[in-house]
Amino acid sequence: MSEPAPVRAEVIHVVAPDEFDEYELQPELTERATGKYLLVCRKGGSPSWFERVKMFFRREAIEAITLISEEPREEGIDIDVTVRETDLHGVYEVVSER
Repeated sequence: MSEPAPVRAEVIHVVAPDEFDEYELQPELTERATGKYLLVCRKGGSPSWFERVKMFFRREAIEAITLISEEPREEGIDIDVTVRETDLHGVYEVVSER
């Protein structure tokens, strides 16, 4: 496992533990997230209008990440958390709020 690192992200979608069966999740992800929330996020937070236009013309992709969190978050908000990388690509566990 890696060292904890700060991350800023925009919460796009929240999956509650009792909703896991409604999604086709990897068994490893389901096991690791048992009893926790999955936060599907845009890494870097919500871009400004200017940043969105710039990204469009540069054809830059949005980097999506999944956070495993003890606490639910509201969709559409930016969060600042400290995370630890998991062995699953693009999946991080929230260690603490910043």
